[in-house]
Amino acid sequence: MARNEQLIRQHKIIQVLERRRYGASLEDLRDTVVDELGLGSLHVRSIRRDIEALQAAGMPIITEETASGKVWKMSRADTGLHRLTITASELISLSIGRDLLFPLAGTQFWQGIEAFWNKVRDQLPAGVYEHYERYRRTLRILGVVPKTYEKQQGMLKTINRAIQEHRRLDVEYEATGSPARQRILEPYGLAIFQSSIYLVATEFGQHTDLESQERLRHWKLDRFLKATAMDDWFKPDDQIDLDSHLGRSVGIFSGDHPTIYRIRLNAKAARWVQEEPWHAEQQVETCRDGYSILSVPAYHPMEVIPQVLRLGSSAELIEPAEARGILGDQLAEMASMYRADRKSRK
Repeated sequence: MARNEQLIRQHKIIQVLERRRYGASLEDLRDTVVDELGLGSLHVRSIRRDIEALQAAGMPIITEETASGKVWKMSRADTGLHRLTITASELISLSIGRDLLFPLAGTQFWQGIEAFWNKVRDQLPAGVYEHYERYRRTLRILGVVPKTYEKQQGMLKTINRAIQEHRRLDVEYEATGSPARQRILEPYGLAIFQSSIYLVATEFGQHTDLESQERLRHWKLDRFLKATAMDDWFKPDDQIDLDSHLGRSVGIFSGDHPTIYRIRLNAKAARWVQEEPWHAEQQVETCRDGYSILSVPAYHPMEVIPQVLRLGSSAELIEPAEARGILGDQLAEMASMYRADRKSRK
C-alpha cells in the first residue's frame, strides 16, 4: 500500500464534494473514490475516518439530513469558501498563465483550470470584466503550439496517479526510429517543454550504477502506446530533486553530466542571446575583437545545434569538437541539397 494513500483519498473526497452541490452519502463517496482512484475495494469506515480528519483540519464539511438519508457536503457559508475579489490586472495575469498552459487542454489539469477560470469570470462585476475584455484584445500570446493531449487523457490520469501513489508503471514505449518496447518505470513528475509533456522517471533495474539524479530520464508522452499502473510500489529516492535536475540543461535532454558548449557570436547575436537567454547559468564573455563567447551547459548536441543554426552566420560553434563536427556535417549536407536543387531548376 502506498504510504500516502490516505492523503490521496482525502484529496479525492474533497474533489467529489466540491462538485456535488447537494452532497453525497458515505456509500456514494466510497463508490466514487474507488472508481476514480482505481482501487480494488474500500470500506465506508475509511471514508468516515477521512472525513473526520478533514473536518479536524478545518475543511468546511457538514452533514445534512435528507429524504434519502444523511449526506455530507461542502458548506458554502462565509466562514468556509470565500467569494473571490479580483481586479482586471489580476485577471489579465491569470489569463496569460491559462494561455501558456494550453498544451494541457483536454486533460484533467485543464478541466481544473477551466473550472476555476469560469468561477472567477462569473464572480466579476460587469464593469471589471468589460475593462478586462478591452485590455485583453491588446495582448496576444504567441509561440504556444496549438497541441493538446486530449486523446491521452486516460493515460495521463494513470501516470499522474502512479506519481502520487509511487506505483511502478508498465508502459509500451516507442522511441523515434526504434520498435516499441516494454519498460517498467518509476515516475517522479511531469514536465512541459515546447508544448510537449514529458514523464520524468527512472527505469526499474536499469542504470543502477549511476548517481540518483543521473538515473532520471525524460519520456515523451506522445511515444507512449499504453501505460498501466502496477500493484507494485517503489520508495522514492530522497536524493532526487526534480527542480535541480530540470534546471541543469538548455532543453529536455538528460544525461550523466552536462557538457559546456562554447559559441562565438558577433555583436548582434550576443545581444539576442542576452535578451533571450538559452540557460539560467549561461555566460557571455566579450572579446577584444568585438565578438563574444557564449558558454552554456547542455546534455546533447541537438539542444545547442538548432539554436546555433537559428543565428545563421552570426554564430559559430567552437566546442566541443564532436558537436562542431556534427554541425559541420549537417551544413555540408544542406549545402549539397540546395546546390542540387538549384541545378534541377535550370
